[in-house]
Formats: sequence, C-alpha cells, structure tokens
Amino acid sequence: QVQVVESGGGLVQPEGSLRLSCTASGSIVDIVSMGWYRQAPGKQREFVARIFVSGSTVYADSVKGRFTISRDNAKNTVYLQMNRLKPEDTAVYYCNVPYGVNYWGQGTQVTVSS
Repeated sequence: QVQVVESGGGLVQPEGSLRLSCTASGSIVDIVSMGWYRQAPGKQREFVARIFVSGSTVYADSVKGRFTISRDNAKNTVYLQMNRLKPEDTAVYYCNVPYGVNYWGQGTQVTVSS
C-alpha cells in the first residue's frame, strides 16, 4: 500500500508563483516515475508533468517554460515549481504515483486570481 500526500496549494495573483510538494510513503522499493495532473471545474483531469527516476521530464505544452518538476528520490518526493501563473492554471492538482496500480493524492487547490 502506498500513501500519497500533496501540499503547497493556495491563492496567488496572476504572474505569481507557487511550489507544490508530494510525498509517497508505505511499502515502496523503487518508484519509476512521479507526476502531476490537474482538474479544473467542469473539465476532465489533464496531465501536467512527469519526472522519471533517471531525471528525465515530460511537460504538457500548456505549462512548458513556466512549470518545473523536480524530485528527491531518497525522500520519494516530487515538487512542482509553478511560475508566471495564469487564471487558466486554476485547478485541483493531483500527484500521481504509478506503482503496480495508479496511486493518487487527495489533491491540492491552486487558485490564480486578482
């Protein structure tokens, strides 16, 4: 069993920054990748970014150049640094940990508004 906990959401003005964190705990040996998804009201959950144990990363086109995903493998923790935030980034952000099955955190709200 794997537990996934996110933190770091909040309210920020446009062009501001936020940093999300996610830690996986439990019966874990090696986690190949960790990622972030988001879901805005009335929309489907969408991919944001993923990082692999090698350090390679993948981003959605909508966040390239603004968001940076990083990882501390020793702590099974992934971060999402979000800069130049836009109102359309407003969503609940979920951490995803594929480990046999897909594990998800409870989500953290990010609101971008003036």
